Order: sequence, then C-alpha cells, then structure tokens
Amino acid sequence: MPEERRAPRLGDVQETLLIPLYGRAVETRKRRGMIDDPRAVEMVEAIDYDFAKWDGARSLPGSTLRTLLFDAWVAAFLRRHPGGTVVEVGTGLNTRFDRLDNGTVHWFDLDLPDVIALRREFFQDTDRRRMIAASVTDPSWLEDVRASAPGPYFIASEAVLLYLPQEEVRGVFEAVAERLPGAWLAAETASAHMIDTQDGHDVLAAMAARMRWRCDDPAEVTSWAPVELRESRTFASLPPAVRARLPLHYRLMVRAMAVLQRKDAESYRFNLFRFSG
Repeated sequence: MPEERRAPRLGDVQETLLIPLYGRAVETRKRRGMIDDPRAVEMVEAIDYDFAKWDGARSLPGSTLRTLLFDAWVAAFLRRHPGGTVVEVGTGLNTRFDRLDNGTVHWFDLDLPDVIALRREFFQDTDRRRMIAASVTDPSWLEDVRASAPGPYFIASEAVLLYLPQEEVRGVFEAVAERLPGAWLAAETASAHMIDTQDGHDVLAAMAARMRWRCDDPAEVTSWAPVELRESRTFASLPPAVRARLPLHYRLMVRAMAVLQRKDAESYRFNLFRFSG
C-alpha cells in the first residue's frame, strides 16, 4: 500500500471508478453492510479525494448492489468453467478477483492507462491475473486475451459502456462476436429517462462525466451481432440468491423500489448476454 495519501490523476469518466470503491468501503464499515471488502477501506484511506461529498447519497448503495449481481454472474460462470477466463472491463479499483478466485481461473483487469497506473499502486500481476492498459474500444485487447488465456470467456463490463456513444458500444459488441465467439458479457443499459434525468442524480451530479448510450430495450443489441440476451435485471428484480445475501433493511428497500420507483428502477438494467459460437 502507498505510504502517503495520493491524489488520483484521472480523466472525467475514469474518476467515476471512485464511486463503487467508496460504496464498498462504506458498506464494509457498517455493522451490517452488504459486502465485506477491507481492501476497499484501505484504498479509500490511501487516496486523497473528497469522498465525503457522497456521504448520505441514497443511491450510493446501488453501486454495491450492482457489484454483488455481477459477482453472482461471474461466480456462476466459474462454477461451470473453473479454468475459464474472466476479463473485467473498466476494472477501476475493483476487488472482484479477491472475492471470487477459485485457484484456477485466468483473469484480466482492463482499463485505460491512467487507471491502470493507479491500480498498480495497490495490485500486482500474477501468473493467472494480469492488467491490460487499453480502451475497451480497442480490439487489440481481445486478441491479447484470446492468444494468452483459454476459453470460455466471461467479460464483466460494470459501469463502462454507458459512458460511450452508441456507435462505439456497437463496435465493442461486434468485436467480441468476431474475436471471442461463445463469450458471455455482463453490462448495464440506461433508458432515455435515466439519461435525461442524470443531472439530478445524487451521485453523478457531483461528477463531470455523463452517460451517453441511450437504450430503452437491451434486446436491441441482438441486431448488432450474433448475441442473445439471457437475463435482464433491475434493482427491483435481483436474483433470489443475491437478495438472500442482503441485510433485511436492503431487502425491504429493493422491495419498496419495485412499487414506489418502478419507472426509475426499470430505466437502469443489468444484462447478461451470450455470443454465438
């Protein structure tokens, strides 16, 4: 760990990685939080940043709920394919490998160079886990993964594609379909309602980055490439296994959301895609 607190030097979109990091740290510090991530606490304490601006934000726990859902999808993949390969796109300072490593998985942490530089302050490459400094829109990372790790492949794209224009998102789907046929991809979509109201979001309003990809129906991406939409969830329709892990007050929160904030809940979806091959 760094000995002195350091201010991160990140681009606008890259800075959003600090939101889920802080969300996990806040939950870890609670007596009955939804996740136990002591490394997130250590990283927050080591980074010189105004995390307190998100204190009390009602949507901050949502970043950790999303993380738990992606964890569940990756864990299910690893139960079926314990020696497969996971690529965490837009890895930020996530600790998913630490939570899910089964001793045989091959793992890549992919993000832009400024993020990987920060990440190397806290993580190191190993024989089964390697960092790649590249944009998700640069297909060279797909060639790298295919050449150096066995399939099948699972791509976890958490809080990444939303910040790209649609034509670039489509390019990512087309590139994965061509280079990693048969791969799984987890990614969010945001409807026009969420894109149009994001300036009032209690966490994003404090950031310079804005979501760009409008997608009212996640099934529309199946017209871009040979890919199936296998699951589409919201905070109000989390899988039973994920809900069961939540403390009671969070289970009640998501239940209330399904009734009282249905439009908002439906506007932000978590999707699991499977490419043909």
